[in-house]
Amino acid sequence: MSYATLAGRTAVITGAASGMGEATARLLAAHGVRVALLARRTERLTELAAVIQAAGGQALPVTADVTDQTSVDAAVERVHAAYGRVDLVVNAAGVMLPNPVTDGRTDEWQRMLDTNVSGALRVLRAFTPDLIAVAADGGTADLVNISSIGAHIAFPHYAVYGATKAALTYLSQSLRTELGPRDVRVTNIEPGLTDTELGGHIDNAELAGQLDGMFDALQGLSAHDIADLIAYTTSRARHVNLRQAIVLPTRQA
Repeated sequence: MSYATLAGRTAVITGAASGMGEATARLLAAHGVRVALLARRTERLTELAAVIQAAGGQALPVTADVTDQTSVDAAVERVHAAYGRVDLVVNAAGVMLPNPVTDGRTDEWQRMLDTNVSGALRVLRAFTPDLIAVAADGGTADLVNISSIGAHIAFPHYAVYGATKAALTYLSQSLRTELGPRDVRVTNIEPGLTDTELGGHIDNAELAGQLDGMFDALQGLSAHDIADLIAYTTSRARHVNLRQAIVLPTRQA
C-alpha cells in the first residue's frame, strides 16, 4: 500500500530501539518521514539510524529514558534543534512484567507504571504543543498510543500490566475530547499477541513458557504488522481519525 501523504512529516517515536517502535520508524522513514528515534539503548539507536540513512531516509538517534523528566526534556531540545516541531508522535515505549499480585513485586509495578503510564504522559507533555501548532496551521497532526488488548481482557498474573494499558486506553479516549476539537488526531492501538522483546523481560519461567505456547498455537503478529497499521492510520486525510484499533492474530480473535 502507498503512504505517499506521509512524505515530509516529522515523527517522534519512543521505544524505537526494538519491536513496534523500531518497525514503525523503519516503515515511516521509508515513506519519507523524518524520524526522531527515542530509547535508552544508544548503540541500537545509532545502528537503526545508520540503516535508515543508508536507505535514503532521515533519522535522528536520541538517547532518552521516558521515566526520567530531565532525560525527556533534553530529548525535546535535541529534536527541536535538529528537526523543528513535530507532527506525529508514537508512544511505543513499554514494559510487560507479569507475576501474581500476591508476589508483591512492587519493583515491577513501579517500572510498568513509570514507563507505560507516566512515560507516555511525559512525552505527551513534551510534544502536544507541537501537534496543536501544526494543526492550527492547517497541517496533519497525530498522536498514536500503543496500548494492549490486555486493557480489556484479563489474563491471570497480568493484572498490573493490564491496568497500565487500561489507563493508556482511557487517556487516549479522554485526550480526543481535548485535542480533537483542535484538529489533533488521537489513535489508540491495542495489539494482541505480537512478537517483540516484551516477552524476554519476563522472569517467571512458567509464564514465559505459557507465552511461548501461545505463539506456537496462535501465530502471533509481527512488529511490522503494527507498524503498517500506524502508517495506514496516520496517512489518512486530516479530517479522518481512526480513533481505536484492536488488532489480533486471526486465531486469537
